[in-house]
Amino acid sequence: MEKETVKGYGKTITKFIFLVTIILSLFQLYTGGFGVFTPMLQRSFHLTLVLVLVFLMYPIHTSLKWRWIDIGAVFLAIGSGIYIALTYKDLLFRVGNPNAYDIFFGVVTIILVLEATRRVAGLILSMIGAFFIFYSYFGGLFPGIFQSSNMSTNRFISLVYMSTEGLWGTTLGIAATFVALFVIFGAFLNATGAGKVFIDLAYIFGGRYRGGPAKVAVVSSALMGTVSGSPVANVASTGQFTIPLMKKLGYKPKDAASIEAVASTGGSLMPPIMGAGAFVMAEMTGISYSQIIIAAAIPAILYYLSVYFYVDLQAAKDNLKGLPKELLPKFKETFVQGFHLYIGLGTLVYLLVIVQVSPMLSAFWSIVALVSTYIIFYFKTVDWKFLSNALMDGAKGMLLTTVACATAGIVVGVINLTGIGVTLTTLMVNLGQSSLFLTLLVTMVACVIMGMGLPPTAAYILLGVLTAPALIKLGVPVLAAHMFVFYFSCLAPITPPVALASYTAAGISGSNPLQTSVRSAKIGLVAFLIPYMFVYGPELLAQGSVSNILWALLMAIVGVFVLATSLTGWLKGQLNIIERILFFATSILLISANLLTDLIGLILLVVLLSITLIKNRTAVQKGLFESGTVVSSKKGESENTLI
Repeated sequence: MEKETVKGYGKTITKFIFLVTIILSLFQLYTGGFGVFTPMLQRSFHLTLVLVLVFLMYPIHTSLKWRWIDIGAVFLAIGSGIYIALTYKDLLFRVGNPNAYDIFFGVVTIILVLEATRRVAGLILSMIGAFFIFYSYFGGLFPGIFQSSNMSTNRFISLVYMSTEGLWGTTLGIAATFVALFVIFGAFLNATGAGKVFIDLAYIFGGRYRGGPAKVAVVSSALMGTVSGSPVANVASTGQFTIPLMKKLGYKPKDAASIEAVASTGGSLMPPIMGAGAFVMAEMTGISYSQIIIAAAIPAILYYLSVYFYVDLQAAKDNLKGLPKELLPKFKETFVQGFHLYIGLGTLVYLLVIVQVSPMLSAFWSIVALVSTYIIFYFKTVDWKFLSNALMDGAKGMLLTTVACATAGIVVGVINLTGIGVTLTTLMVNLGQSSLFLTLLVTMVACVIMGMGLPPTAAYILLGVLTAPALIKLGVPVLAAHMFVFYFSCLAPITPPVALASYTAAGISGSNPLQTSVRSAKIGLVAFLIPYMFVYGPELLAQGSVSNILWALLMAIVGVFVLATSLTGWLKGQLNIIERILFFATSILLISANLLTDLIGLILLVVLLSITLIKNRTAVQKGLFESGTVVSSKKGESENTLI
């Protein structure tokens, strides 16, 4: 009897979760297509449903005897949501003088948000939120310039809970509007077969060349990552296909996992969606969306070219072949299978870039176009469950970003209330007066550390408030400052020691997680260099004359290829340590958008290439060199060539 009761209870919860996910996704679609509600109502309804899902899907304990805590949290979340819905019009008029109900529901909502964040995003972000709340109450205990007046409960609740400056601020607003729509869009792409089509297309164009599976990982992860915005989710989806195949064709488990992790992480940097980062940046800076994706294009191209070059040279070094033609998918069949995807993505790009309608409306009509085309093409064979599956997966995909943005909203509210943000900006400005590079370095470290516990978009929102203002005051252009912060917020998933994308890939490949994360950082090294380059050389953000931009792009492409030769230690033969160091220095000179450094780099490159080619030719003539190993030569020729 007890088992039957438990089983029935489980079914009830499952059905309720399904219902809530459908309601949440339909709510987001409705507001995306027909207009959002007032900010506090839109954000509170979204957050309430997300909290309900979190407490049901992420129980506090596996034992059923603790389930009452989760059910209690659900009722409190619903109660708090109803309270906001009934009183949101009056709350603003009571700021500074909250009543007992305001304080009660304010405290309850903040605690629920922190606990939901702990369950979904981990302890780090939840502790950051708790620390800033502590700081608002006991700022007087902190030393020197960090000292702040102690805040009363009335003032804290008034500004963090009862206004749109804290919990209900822009950060949660971003999650409750266009980020949610693009998560749903990504869910519909997956539900209609985008993953298979993207991977098959990547196999068609890159699978037959040496290192083919690794090149497939680069291309497919770029396509999937720009929509999903989650490096870990990207690795978990595309990595299931690419990593085993890379291993099968000779890649070491560590290399296979690292290549997939780096390729997946770059998806957040790839226009036109950038994992919703482009829209968040437009909201925070006031710069148009089209300007942002144009600026992001060159760094993204350089990122993926560097990974591609690394993969190609490493394959040449290890003599790894591509896939036989008969094992590759057929282009015509694959292209036709993905027709609905091209319509959906094409609609999105057209509305965002050409027509320049709002991101929410663009996402809404792109979903409509995608689903309509899919149903028309596959009407006879369509499994209609794809609709409910996509809506459910979309809602589940919102949980992490929403709770992270809610906690970030609390932090941002405290920063604004206490003035600690101004203090940090002043410190960084003073530091920058002696060295802008040192300020950039400190910003990079802060971004990477914060990114370890936050999804890229949430990390950027928080650090955009904390660090970008200081860079702007030091003379860094607004776009470059925010792009710098955004880039390093996105790179934490491959940065040791807490590199979640690398760890996920290591779990699939069976490699050592720490070694995989170190190798990932090595492969993605160019991503750690480019932000510094575009701060000092805005041409890499497509700023300046066309001729200067094209020259900077050409030199940077040459530079990332040279960097790949340094990292792999291969250029039609094995490079010694001195050569690798010189190639590395040359790559830095070439990537830097400066005419003088470009010319010096070109001269140095010509000298290095001449020395290297002469050395290799001499080795071949002596019959000692083939494929980078000391063995007898066949006709004095090496089969390795660069694609």
